[in-house]
Amino acid sequence: MLNMVSLLPHCKKDSKVEAKSSKGATLNELVELKGSSSCLFFECRKHKDLYMWMVKSPSGPSVKFLVNAVHTMEELKLTGNHLKGSRPLLTFSSNFDKDVHWKLLKEMLTQVFGIPKEHRKSKPYHDHVFAFSIVDDHIWFRNYQISVPHNEADKVARGGLDKMTLVEVGPRFCLNPIKIFGGSFGGPTLYENPFYVSPNQIRALEKRNKAGKFAKKVKAKTRRKRHELSNPLEPDEFADMWKDDE
Repeated sequence: MLNMVSLLPHCKKDSKVEAKSSKGATLNELVELKGSSSCLFFECRKHKDLYMWMVKSPSGPSVKFLVNAVHTMEELKLTGNHLKGSRPLLTFSSNFDKDVHWKLLKEMLTQVFGIPKEHRKSKPYHDHVFAFSIVDDHIWFRNYQISVPHNEADKVARGGLDKMTLVEVGPRFCLNPIKIFGGSFGGPTLYENPFYVSPNQIRALEKRNKAGKFAKKVKAKTRRKRHELSNPLEPDEFADMWKDDE
């Protein structure tokens, strides 16, 4: 997720964390050493499944997501482009205000993805938009460039939004919330997604379905052989009719 690093100029990237048993304590220590209060930790399992922890350190809360539908900037090759290091506008769909857990996620996303004003690595203006939308209990992320005409005749006045357009830049990804914890990388469970199904369960179900199809084919072949043995064909009296006499 190097695209994520390029979108957040105020972030501080660190190396891999190998310790599984003391992962939370190790990461909290790293966050403290970096002088930060928020952390995004990407965890890849089985070279297939990508999980993301979004944490407020050291006291929490923390959220664990399953990341789906990832498309990088290099893969999409979209026409949008914005200055690296500029501050984004954050937009959220209206259904973020419906339930308490969505309100909490909105606040955490605002604190993590919002670049601090006058940060030394950021540019002092906005030229792109981070859009967060909830569809089917998933959070979909899009990044758009704010495009304005540069001709003197078409110059946009302050507050004139009619001539502004949005051009997608990338990347794209989808966050499926699994659990919200009260602490940092753990603690009491504040919310658990009742609709979440782990990728392992999905793969196991697909495997069982494939195994069921194979078993049906084997049974069909066995039935066919039994039918042929129990109902042999009568010899054809004309089978040798056109053979030459030796």
